[in-house]
Amino acid sequence: MSTADRSATVLLADDHDATKAGIRLALEGEGFEIVAEVSNADAAVAEAVAHHPDLCLLDLYMPGGGIGATRRIHLEVSESKIVVLTVSASEDDVIAAFMAGASGYMLKDISAERLPAALHAILAGEAAVPRAVGRRLIEELRARPSSSWDGSRLARRQRDRPELTAREWEVLQLLAERLSTAAVGQRLGISEITVRRHISSIMHKLGVPSRASAVRLFSGQHDPEER
Repeated sequence: MSTADRSATVLLADDHDATKAGIRLALEGEGFEIVAEVSNADAAVAEAVAHHPDLCLLDLYMPGGGIGATRRIHLEVSESKIVVLTVSASEDDVIAAFMAGASGYMLKDISAERLPAALHAILAGEAAVPRAVGRRLIEELRARPSSSWDGSRLARRQRDRPELTAREWEVLQLLAERLSTAAVGQRLGISEITVRRHISSIMHKLGVPSRASAVRLFSGQHDPEER
């Protein structure tokens, strides 16, 4: 049965109860069924795996990080469409969301009237990004020198090296957020020794000499240490 014949199932992840209540009201009677509401990244991934929803609405800045949750859900529940819902209009956040596997990026100031139609469009296969952000993003990409985005180098690494595990992606995401080894361990509930082992594995798989180099590669920045 397609989503055209039934209500589309939705996972809602946001640590603000008022936001979740507003989204719930906006989607009621519009062809959606919210199957789970959570407040952090780990719970979002767990509920996505449990329910395999048609659509996952993820807050960017919820505890645990929306980008990391997007990546994990995209890897583990690939059939679910993921939409990052946020207050951030940053081009870097938009790029990170789509690279992690999102199908849409929406600002929280979207009207309750427009939200259901936008989500139905995403379920139909369209990508969604706010118009103002989209225009700035195109201008930003056009203005960047070609050397600032070495896509061929990253593609070679992806072909020639094993893919990172879901846990390694989590560690790399948190390192990119400038967390210390101890803080990464605390966030993920693992020991510092385990974090260091993951970092070592990440560096080996990416073929980089340091954790800083891995973070720069993850962020799409040119790494002067690599030739």
